[in-house]
Amino acid sequence: MAGKRILMIVGDFGEDYEIMVPYQALLAVGHTVHGVCPGKKAGDKIATAIHDFEGHQTYTEKPGHLFALNATFAEVDVASYDALLVPGGRAPEYLRLYPEVIAAVRHFFDAGKPVAAICHGAQMLAAAGVLKGRTCSAYPACRPEVELGGGTYADIPVDTAVTEGNLVSAPAWPAHPAFIAQFLTLLGTSISL
Repeated sequence: MAGKRILMIVGDFGEDYEIMVPYQALLAVGHTVHGVCPGKKAGDKIATAIHDFEGHQTYTEKPGHLFALNATFAEVDVASYDALLVPGGRAPEYLRLYPEVIAAVRHFFDAGKPVAAICHGAQMLAAAGVLKGRTCSAYPACRPEVELGGGTYADIPVDTAVTEGNLVSAPAWPAHPAFIAQFLTLLGTSISL
């Protein structure tokens, strides 16, 4: 299996687990993952947040780790990447305001390349106008954005994921085993035990 080049667009207060766990898992199986953030360069750090489900009407938020970017957003050529990873958390709500981010997201859909979006990552997909006619899961609070974007919201358990065409999506980090496994399948990754 040849390793793939994966672009991961992140930002301050992105969900810690949704950044770190897929990043490390993809590296562990031989893929290259470049974490980038508009307005920041390789070596800069973003602050992450840990979102937890503790019985309230919505999730709670606690400080996460600092995540070091390993590429510079302004210098990446999206055409040189095989796939896109869009973590959730609060970052997508402002990352979708960058025209360059929207153009990058559209590139992966226009080219039919694998895309993995989890939790609030669907906000970036909706803003890019790529959900029309697609099924997409997301954190339940993002359901209106998926539907207003012309997509069908996949109302699935929080620990599952759904793949339709080149898009794998999931509600939140409890879905990591299914989400990452389905993304690996889209990438053509085979792991023998």
